[in-house]
Amino acid sequence: MSDDLDTPVLDDHLHLDPRHGRGIEAVEEFARVGGTHLLVVNKPSWLLGVDVEAQADFRRGFEETVDVVTDATDALPGRAWPVLGVHPGLISRLVDDRGFDPADARELMCGGIDVAAEYVAEGRALALKSGRPHYDVSDAVWDASNAVIRHAFERAAAVGCAVQLHTEASEDLTDLAEAAEAVGLDRGRVVKHYAAGRLAGPIPSVMSDRDRLERAAESGEPFLMETDFVDDPDRPGAVLGPKTVSRRVRWLLEEGHHDAVRRAHVETPAAVYGIDTEATLND
Repeated sequence: MSDDLDTPVLDDHLHLDPRHGRGIEAVEEFARVGGTHLLVVNKPSWLLGVDVEAQADFRRGFEETVDVVTDATDALPGRAWPVLGVHPGLISRLVDDRGFDPADARELMCGGIDVAAEYVAEGRALALKSGRPHYDVSDAVWDASNAVIRHAFERAAAVGCAVQLHTEASEDLTDLAEAAEAVGLDRGRVVKHYAAGRLAGPIPSVMSDRDRLERAAESGEPFLMETDFVDDPDRPGAVLGPKTVSRRVRWLLEEGHHDAVRRAHVETPAAVYGIDTEATLND
Protein backbone atom coordinates (compact mmCIF):
# COMPACT_ATOMS: atom_id res chain seq x y z
CA MET A 1 0.00 0.00 0.00
CA SER A 2 1.15 3.56 -0.60
CA ASP A 3 1.93 5.74 2.40
CA ASP A 4 -1.31 7.74 2.18
CA LEU A 5 -3.69 4.92 1.20
CA ASP A 6 -3.90 2.63 4.18
CA THR A 7 -6.30 0.29 2.43
CA PRO A 8 -6.34 -2.34 -0.29
CA VAL A 9 -7.31 -0.85 -3.67
CA LEU A 10 -9.06 -3.18 -6.12
CA ASP A 11 -9.90 -2.43 -9.75
CA ASP A 12 -12.77 -4.84 -10.35
CA HIS A 13 -12.71 -4.84 -14.16
CA LEU A 14 -9.94 -4.01 -16.61
CA HIS A 15 -8.16 -5.59 -19.57
CA LEU A 16 -4.47 -6.13 -20.21
CA ASP A 17 -2.92 -6.75 -23.62
CA PRO A 18 0.82 -7.44 -23.35
CA ARG A 19 1.12 -8.07 -27.10
CA HIS A 20 -0.46 -4.88 -28.41
CA GLY A 21 -1.03 -2.60 -25.41
CA ARG A 22 0.80 -1.46 -22.30
CA GLY A 23 0.41 -4.73 -20.43
CA ILE A 24 2.48 -4.90 -17.25
CA GLU A 25 3.50 -1.26 -17.63
CA ALA A 26 -0.13 -0.35 -16.88
CA VAL A 27 -0.08 -2.63 -13.82
CA GLU A 28 3.07 -0.97 -12.55
CA GLU A 29 1.45 2.45 -13.00
CA PHE A 30 -1.60 1.24 -11.05
CA ALA A 31 0.66 0.01 -8.24
CA ARG A 32 2.74 3.21 -8.07
CA VAL A 33 -0.31 5.28 -7.12
CA GLY A 34 -1.56 2.86 -4.47
CA GLY A 35 -3.30 0.10 -6.40
CA THR A 36 -2.98 -3.35 -4.88
CA HIS A 37 -5.38 -5.82 -6.54
CA LEU A 38 -6.82 -6.39 -10.03
CA LEU A 39 -9.54 -8.46 -11.66
CA VAL A 40 -8.35 -8.90 -15.23
CA VAL A 41 -11.01 -9.77 -17.81
CA ASN A 42 -10.10 -11.50 -21.07
CA LYS A 43 -10.38 -9.29 -24.13
CA PRO A 44 -13.06 -10.17 -26.71
CA SER A 45 -11.93 -12.95 -29.04
CA TRP A 46 -12.10 -10.83 -32.19
CA LEU A 47 -9.69 -8.26 -30.72
CA LEU A 48 -7.15 -11.10 -30.53
CA GLY A 49 -7.71 -11.97 -34.17
CA VAL A 50 -9.63 -15.14 -33.35
CA ASP A 51 -12.76 -16.03 -35.37
CA VAL A 52 -14.21 -18.65 -33.06
CA GLU A 53 -15.62 -21.75 -34.74
CA ALA A 54 -15.64 -24.15 -31.78
CA GLN A 55 -15.56 -23.80 -28.01
CA ALA A 56 -11.86 -24.70 -27.90
CA ASP A 57 -11.10 -21.50 -29.85
CA PHE A 58 -11.87 -19.47 -26.74
CA ARG A 59 -8.86 -20.97 -24.96
CA ARG A 60 -6.37 -18.68 -26.68
CA GLY A 61 -7.78 -15.58 -25.03
CA PHE A 62 -8.23 -17.36 -21.74
CA GLU A 63 -4.64 -18.61 -21.69
CA GLU A 64 -3.29 -15.16 -22.52
CA THR A 65 -5.30 -13.69 -19.67
CA VAL A 66 -4.14 -16.32 -17.18
CA ASP A 67 -0.52 -15.71 -18.23
CA VAL A 68 -0.69 -11.93 -17.91
CA VAL A 69 -2.39 -12.27 -14.50
CA THR A 70 0.62 -14.24 -13.27
CA ASP A 71 2.92 -11.42 -14.38
CA ALA A 72 0.57 -8.79 -12.92
CA THR A 73 0.61 -10.49 -9.53
CA ASP A 74 4.40 -10.27 -9.52
CA ALA A 75 4.12 -6.50 -10.07
CA LEU A 76 1.52 -5.85 -7.35
CA PRO A 77 1.71 -5.52 -3.57
CA GLY A 78 -1.42 -7.68 -3.55
CA ARG A 79 -2.41 -9.92 -6.44
CA ALA A 80 -4.50 -10.24 -9.59
CA TRP A 81 -7.15 -12.76 -10.61
CA PRO A 82 -8.55 -13.71 -14.04
CA VAL A 83 -12.21 -13.29 -14.96
CA LEU A 84 -13.00 -15.35 -18.06
CA GLY A 85 -15.98 -15.58 -20.36
CA VAL A 86 -17.63 -14.49 -23.60
CA HIS A 87 -18.28 -10.88 -24.55
CA PRO A 88 -21.97 -10.42 -25.45
CA GLY A 89 -21.05 -8.46 -28.57
CA LEU A 90 -19.81 -11.69 -30.11
CA ILE A 91 -23.37 -12.70 -30.97
CA SER A 92 -23.73 -9.76 -33.37
CA ARG A 93 -20.43 -10.60 -35.05
CA LEU A 94 -21.55 -14.18 -35.48
CA VAL A 95 -25.07 -13.39 -36.69
CA ASP A 96 -24.57 -10.16 -38.65
CA ASP A 97 -21.06 -10.65 -40.02
CA ARG A 98 -20.71 -14.41 -40.33
CA GLY A 99 -24.23 -15.59 -41.05
CA PHE A 100 -24.84 -17.66 -37.92
CA ASP A 101 -28.38 -18.48 -36.88
CA PRO A 102 -28.99 -16.98 -33.40
CA ALA A 103 -29.50 -20.47 -31.96
CA ASP A 104 -26.15 -21.64 -33.35
CA ALA A 105 -24.46 -18.49 -32.03
CA ARG A 106 -26.00 -19.15 -28.63
CA GLU A 107 -24.67 -22.71 -28.63
CA LEU A 108 -21.14 -21.60 -29.52
CA MET A 109 -21.13 -18.88 -26.85
CA CYS A 110 -22.42 -21.30 -24.23
CA GLY A 111 -19.54 -23.55 -25.20
CA GLY A 112 -17.16 -20.69 -24.45
CA ILE A 113 -18.77 -20.28 -21.04
CA ASP A 114 -18.27 -23.99 -20.42
CA VAL A 115 -14.55 -23.66 -21.15
CA ALA A 116 -14.28 -20.63 -18.84
CA ALA A 117 -16.04 -22.59 -16.10
CA GLU A 118 -13.40 -25.31 -16.45
CA TYR A 119 -10.74 -22.74 -15.58
CA VAL A 120 -12.70 -21.71 -12.49
CA ALA A 121 -13.19 -25.32 -11.42
CA GLU A 122 -9.44 -25.90 -11.80
CA GLY A 123 -8.63 -22.83 -9.69
CA ARG A 124 -7.11 -20.98 -12.65
CA ALA A 125 -9.80 -18.26 -12.77
CA LEU A 126 -11.89 -16.47 -10.18
CA ALA A 127 -15.17 -15.68 -11.94
CA LEU A 128 -17.12 -15.83 -15.20
CA LYS A 129 -18.09 -13.07 -17.60
CA SER A 130 -21.26 -12.96 -19.70
CA GLY A 131 -23.92 -10.48 -20.74
CA ARG A 132 -26.29 -9.21 -23.40
CA PRO A 133 -25.99 -6.45 -26.02
CA HIS A 134 -26.29 -2.85 -24.83
CA TYR A 135 -27.62 -1.82 -28.26
CA ASP A 136 -30.75 -2.66 -30.25
CA VAL A 137 -30.92 -6.21 -31.59
CA SER A 138 -33.61 -8.52 -32.96
CA ASP A 139 -35.86 -10.44 -30.59
CA ALA A 140 -34.13 -13.67 -31.61
CA VAL A 141 -30.68 -12.29 -30.75
CA TRP A 142 -31.98 -10.83 -27.47
CA ASP A 143 -33.52 -14.15 -26.47
CA ALA A 144 -30.36 -16.03 -27.42
CA SER A 145 -28.25 -13.60 -25.40
CA ASN A 146 -30.42 -14.05 -22.31
CA ALA A 147 -30.09 -17.81 -22.75
CA VAL A 148 -26.29 -17.42 -22.70
CA ILE A 149 -26.56 -15.42 -19.48
CA ARG A 150 -28.73 -18.11 -17.88
CA HIS A 151 -26.18 -20.71 -18.92
CA ALA A 152 -23.43 -18.65 -17.30
CA PHE A 153 -25.48 -18.48 -14.10
CA GLU A 154 -25.96 -22.26 -14.18
CA ARG A 155 -22.24 -22.89 -14.65
CA ALA A 156 -21.33 -20.37 -11.96
CA ALA A 157 -23.70 -22.05 -9.51
CA ALA A 158 -22.15 -25.41 -10.36
CA VAL A 159 -18.53 -24.32 -9.87
CA GLY A 160 -19.22 -21.86 -7.03
CA CYS A 161 -18.20 -18.50 -8.46
CA ALA A 162 -19.49 -15.04 -9.33
CA VAL A 163 -20.52 -13.71 -12.75
CA GLN A 164 -19.62 -10.30 -14.13
CA LEU A 165 -22.24 -8.99 -16.57
CA HIS A 166 -21.89 -6.62 -19.51
CA THR A 167 -25.39 -5.29 -20.19
CA GLU A 168 -27.40 -2.29 -21.24
CA ALA A 169 -27.20 0.80 -19.01
CA SER A 170 -29.83 0.46 -16.30
CA GLU A 171 -30.41 1.08 -12.62
CA ASP A 172 -32.78 -1.88 -12.39
CA LEU A 173 -31.61 -5.33 -13.47
CA THR A 174 -33.82 -7.26 -11.09
CA ASP A 175 -34.72 -9.61 -13.94
CA LEU A 176 -31.14 -10.86 -14.10
CA ALA A 177 -30.82 -11.21 -10.34
CA GLU A 178 -34.00 -13.28 -10.32
CA ALA A 179 -32.75 -15.38 -13.24
CA ALA A 180 -29.59 -16.16 -11.27
CA GLU A 181 -31.53 -17.16 -8.19
CA ALA A 182 -33.80 -19.37 -10.29
CA VAL A 183 -30.82 -21.61 -11.14
CA GLY A 184 -29.25 -21.55 -7.69
CA LEU A 185 -26.82 -18.63 -7.92
CA ASP A 186 -27.10 -16.04 -5.15
CA ARG A 187 -27.84 -12.58 -6.56
CA GLY A 188 -25.02 -11.31 -4.35
CA ARG A 189 -22.62 -13.08 -6.71
CA VAL A 190 -23.93 -11.29 -9.81
CA VAL A 191 -22.00 -8.13 -10.70
CA LYS A 192 -23.04 -5.44 -13.18
CA HIS A 193 -19.88 -4.15 -14.87
CA TYR A 194 -19.86 -0.45 -15.93
CA ALA A 195 -22.55 0.40 -13.39
CA ALA A 196 -23.91 3.68 -12.17
CA GLY A 197 -23.94 4.60 -8.50
CA ARG A 198 -27.13 2.75 -7.61
CA LEU A 199 -28.53 -0.51 -8.92
CA ALA A 200 -31.43 -2.81 -8.10
CA GLY A 201 -30.65 -6.49 -8.49
CA PRO A 202 -26.94 -7.26 -9.03
CA ILE A 203 -23.96 -5.76 -7.23
CA PRO A 204 -22.79 -2.61 -9.04
CA SER A 205 -19.20 -2.42 -10.23
CA VAL A 206 -19.16 1.36 -10.43
CA MET A 207 -17.28 3.26 -13.10
CA SER A 208 -14.89 5.45 -11.16
CA ASP A 209 -16.10 8.94 -11.87
CA ARG A 210 -16.92 11.15 -8.92
CA ASP A 211 -20.67 11.51 -9.43
CA ARG A 212 -21.27 7.77 -9.65
CA LEU A 213 -18.98 7.02 -6.73
CA GLU A 214 -20.59 9.63 -4.52
CA ARG A 215 -23.99 8.03 -5.09
CA ALA A 216 -22.59 4.58 -4.36
CA ALA A 217 -20.81 5.75 -1.22
CA GLU A 218 -23.90 7.47 0.13
CA SER A 219 -26.19 4.53 -0.65
CA GLY A 220 -24.74 2.37 2.11
CA GLU A 221 -25.05 -0.63 -0.22
CA PRO A 222 -22.32 -3.02 -1.42
CA PHE A 223 -20.40 -1.85 -4.47
CA LEU A 224 -17.10 -2.28 -6.30
CA MET A 225 -14.95 0.15 -8.28
CA GLU A 226 -13.57 -0.25 -11.80
CA THR A 227 -11.96 1.51 -14.74
CA ASP A 228 -12.72 -0.85 -17.66
CA PHE A 229 -9.22 0.08 -18.88
CA VAL A 230 -9.10 -1.42 -22.39
CA ASP A 231 -5.31 -1.39 -22.99
CA ASP A 232 -5.73 -0.60 -26.68
CA PRO A 233 -3.07 1.63 -28.32
CA ASP A 234 -5.62 2.62 -30.99
CA ARG A 235 -7.97 3.94 -28.28
CA PRO A 236 -5.62 5.61 -25.76
CA GLY A 237 -8.32 7.77 -24.17
CA ALA A 238 -11.03 5.11 -24.07
CA VAL A 239 -12.83 4.57 -20.78
CA LEU A 240 -10.56 5.24 -17.74
CA GLY A 241 -6.83 4.92 -17.15
CA PRO A 242 -5.15 2.56 -14.67
CA LYS A 243 -4.48 5.31 -12.10
CA THR A 244 -8.13 6.22 -11.73
CA VAL A 245 -9.35 3.86 -9.00
CA SER A 246 -6.51 4.80 -6.64
CA ARG A 247 -7.09 8.50 -7.25
CA ARG A 248 -10.82 8.13 -6.59
CA VAL A 249 -10.14 6.14 -3.41
CA ARG A 250 -7.96 8.99 -2.20
CA TRP A 251 -10.76 11.45 -3.03
CA LEU A 252 -13.38 9.34 -1.23
CA LEU A 253 -11.19 9.24 1.88
CA GLU A 254 -10.68 13.01 1.73
CA GLU A 255 -14.48 13.38 1.55
CA GLY A 256 -14.86 11.26 4.68
CA HIS A 257 -16.21 8.11 3.01
CA HIS A 258 -13.97 5.71 4.91
CA ASP A 259 -16.73 3.14 5.42
CA ALA A 260 -17.53 3.19 1.70
CA VAL A 261 -13.90 2.59 0.77
CA ARG A 262 -13.75 -0.42 3.06
CA ARG A 263 -17.04 -1.65 1.65
CA ALA A 264 -15.79 -1.43 -1.94
CA HIS A 265 -12.28 -2.80 -1.47
CA VAL A 266 -12.54 -5.27 1.42
CA GLU A 267 -16.10 -6.27 2.32
CA THR A 268 -17.76 -6.52 -1.10
CA PRO A 269 -14.87 -8.40 -2.77
CA ALA A 270 -14.99 -10.90 0.09
CA ALA A 271 -18.77 -11.35 -0.17
CA VAL A 272 -18.93 -11.54 -3.98
CA TYR A 273 -15.74 -13.37 -4.92
CA GLY A 274 -14.56 -14.92 -1.67
CA ILE A 275 -11.25 -13.05 -1.82
CA ASP A 276 -9.40 -11.43 1.07
CA THR A 277 -7.76 -8.24 -0.14
CA GLU A 278 -6.12 -7.64 3.23
CA ALA A 279 -4.61 -11.09 3.79
CA THR A 280 -3.25 -11.12 0.22
CA LEU A 281 -1.21 -7.94 0.70
CA ASN A 282 2.56 -8.30 0.83
CA ASP A 283 3.45 -5.62 3.36
